[in-house]
Amino acid sequence: MGISTKRTLRWGLVAAVVAATAACGSENAGGSSDDGLTLWTHNAGNPQELAVVEQIANDWNAAHPDKKVTVRAFPQAAYNEAVVSAATAKKLPCILDTDAPTVPNWAYAGYLAPLEIPDDQLAKQLPSTVGRYQGKTYSVGYYEAALGLFARKSALTAAGARIPTLAQPWTAAEFDQVLQKVEAGGKYPITFDLGTGDTGTEWWTYGYSPFLQSFGGDLIDRGTYKSASGVLNGDKALAWATWMRGLVKKGYSPQKSSADAFADFVNGKSAMVWSGIWNSGSLSKVDDGIVLPPPDFGSGAKVGGGSWQWAVSSSCPDKATAMEYLRTSLTAKNMAAFAEKQNVIPASEEAAAMVPGWQPGGEKRFFLDESKELAMVRPPTPGYPYLTTTFAKATQDIVAGGDPKQILDRAVADIDRDLKSNDYYGF
Repeated sequence: MGISTKRTLRWGLVAAVVAATAACGSENAGGSSDDGLTLWTHNAGNPQELAVVEQIANDWNAAHPDKKVTVRAFPQAAYNEAVVSAATAKKLPCILDTDAPTVPNWAYAGYLAPLEIPDDQLAKQLPSTVGRYQGKTYSVGYYEAALGLFARKSALTAAGARIPTLAQPWTAAEFDQVLQKVEAGGKYPITFDLGTGDTGTEWWTYGYSPFLQSFGGDLIDRGTYKSASGVLNGDKALAWATWMRGLVKKGYSPQKSSADAFADFVNGKSAMVWSGIWNSGSLSKVDDGIVLPPPDFGSGAKVGGGSWQWAVSSSCPDKATAMEYLRTSLTAKNMAAFAEKQNVIPASEEAAAMVPGWQPGGEKRFFLDESKELAMVRPPTPGYPYLTTTFAKATQDIVAGGDPKQILDRAVADIDRDLKSNDYYGF
């Protein structure tokens, strides 16, 4: 994906990726090159975002010719494995980007150094663009992403539905009535497309765990980070699972969407689709297309928070320069550049003021306000890789018609076993 949010994450060490890190032979164990520091990014397949990353490095290099930063871009699908392989070989770069939910795992593994960025500077950021773990900051981003409920206003008008707002989203009962009435109208083959055709693990967690959290459940007890019992298999989680399965059972959503659910929405196959800001540029293709907040299922409307962010490796021999590079790069100008090049949310109000459409009342502003008000980061625990794969598998089984209680009880047992076997990852 262009903005790197709807993605497939593959965790762990894959030997094939060692070849990718072999190209870094000129680096020493700490990630410095002969004439400065090395920076790694996952953006090899995203020329728009890579261009901004390279421009930031070029600006730095022009001002610091004796401390140059060299950019190395990797394909996103191989990036995480490349980092793990490099860490094992003690060849991490000094500066690297990281998907937000991986930050606690990499910090716990000793890959990352706590960032030295003043609190007043971090305070300007959208909260979900700052990666924290155990009270320390390990990453920070130039942008954010968010999901929304894309709909055809005419379909809602025909159903007699009110248009929800961030201040007053639909209740669970209201949303159910909307689904019933749109389905009864018979105009659209799909009433509400969940986007289940995406098989990527992280999409299932990023996309659907906010619904669970809105019901009042979660992937893990965030009070202790030592168990999923009660939060992933309690009454509220069971209500979420029953609702998810009910969308398919009642015919509102397909068990498996097509590979491009948003294209189906644009082409008139669905009345509503659950998708992300990365598709917002195509909303203009729908004459009456609008984007809405998710419903409030009892514990507040929720969307996922945390996109790609930047960190400094713990093995960097010149952390002071790496920290200075990252700290000075967090300008409104640079954040605005990312938002101008692609559909992402500027990470600060100062940046938003510089990009048309992101100011209050602007056509893109919804996503910034939504992220600010509704974003909930994925559980900041080193055990997240296991949480996300287990939750994704459980959700897939539920949507496919499995027994929710058995599935969630099994998921909790598996998660708790992993937590215990890893000494609760330091909690």
